Amino acid sequence: MSIQVLRQSPGVDASDEDYQARISAAKAALGERLAILGHHYQREEVYRHADFTGDSLRLSREAAASRAEYIVFCGVHFMAEVADVLSRPGQMVLLPDLSAGCSMADMANLAKVERAWRELREVLGDPDEVITPVTYINSANDLKAFCGRHGGIVCTSSNARAILEWSWARREKVLFFPDQHLGRNTAHAMGVALDDMAVWDFDLPYGGLTPERIRAARIILWKGFCSVHQMFRPEHIDRFLAEHPETHVIVHPECSFEVCQKAEFVGSTEYIIRTIAQAAPGTRWLVGTELNLVQRLHERFQHEGKSVHFMSPTICMCSTMFRIDARHLCATLENLVAGRVENRIQVPAADAADARAALDRMLAL
Repeated sequence: MSIQVLRQSPGVDASDEDYQARISAAKAALGERLAILGHHYQREEVYRHADFTGDSLRLSREAAASRAEYIVFCGVHFMAEVADVLSRPGQMVLLPDLSAGCSMADMANLAKVERAWRELREVLGDPDEVITPVTYINSANDLKAFCGRHGGIVCTSSNARAILEWSWARREKVLFFPDQHLGRNTAHAMGVALDDMAVWDFDLPYGGLTPERIRAARIILWKGFCSVHQMFRPEHIDRFLAEHPETHVIVHPECSFEVCQKAEFVGSTEYIIRTIAQAAPGTRWLVGTELNLVQRLHERFQHEGKSVHFMSPTICMCSTMFRIDARHLCATLENLVAGRVENRIQVPAADAADARAALDRMLAL
């Protein structure tokens, strides 16, 4: 079986040409007052207009350091929240479509995490003494604030190992949310046995765990996941390697443990880009991450003879990321030109301060 990248045209439909021209005109009118941030997973019709591209944390930091008054984040809601928390006074963050969320982030809400904290207290005593809460940056701001209040920290897929080392140096256990797979894959790569990990089912009392299991666990993994990265299966790798045994397999750590164990390389979005960029010409790559990024890598490196393939035979984009389109971006920018600020993301000051504490702990590392 040969799994190929979906052949999308890098251009736009004729019906979108007007939006492209209007976006360019609005950008020119706003000048340095505007910074458009484009996450790697965004569709090409908006990604092409980004002033900064990258992952969510990097984008937020670059925007905060810019001279822009308006920061338009082509991404999802939690990313815009981070940008607002890290922004300078006088900067405003806008999200072109407020329905652009993250299903994984939604799997851990504050009410469920606080209930888990209370139940852990019943089993372990004061959790602030024994557990470091660690939230993946792919989470709502109120969970980052929760970590800030409880001596916890934020992590990214790039620095998760360093964050876990810091956490275990301070306290015996880690509560890791919302993505179980990043936590499991990172901890296992650090030598933590699977038996020392427990999965907290947030729909069950005490996470569906016995007191003995909670006490024995070094890391408690929230039962959350990224639906896009869960489509990749070990058999996809097996079938592709049977046809192209010379292939290098590289995946994001949000993939399942079984997929990551079969991969030659496991790392963040930036790691995937860098690894393929630095690879020898003529190499073949099977990539387990979001389709828009894989397609972009395919087009970027094909002149070097590199073959970049999407791992799954089923095409499934991140539906919430895909909500940001040229029409929404155009409307946001034209409103700004007309003096109207719509879809502003503004984190309450108290939550912003607590979240900033958790983010600052991470940035200090």
